[in-house]
Amino acid sequence: MAHVIVQVNGRPYTMQCPDGEEAHLRDLAKLLDAEVARVKASVGSVGDIRLLVMSGLMVADRLSEATARIEALEEQVRGLRESRNAALTEARELEAQFIARLDSASKRLLGLAQDIDG
Repeated sequence: MAHVIVQVNGRPYTMQCPDGEEAHLRDLAKLLDAEVARVKASVGSVGDIRLLVMSGLMVADRLSEATARIEALEEQVRGLRESRNAALTEARELEAQFIARLDSASKRLLGLAQDIDG
């Protein structure tokens, strides 16, 4: 496990993370620190714990909205795939009907040609 010192609200925190995840942990801390700064700017000076809880809730709210949007988009993709598959099936059926009709017309034309020659 790696140890990383991150800054949130101007205070250092020593955190542990799996080796190789240090940069990601620093990025997450920057995201939280930015949210803390936004909350602090809007509500003023409150206790650190309350500030971190409020910031965490704001981040959780954005995550919840993003998750709901992802789920809606995944459902939309599923619907589009189903529509595409139905359209492909219909196109194959129409193609088969067209081929059958074309074959039938070709046979009739051959029959007419033989009648004219005969």
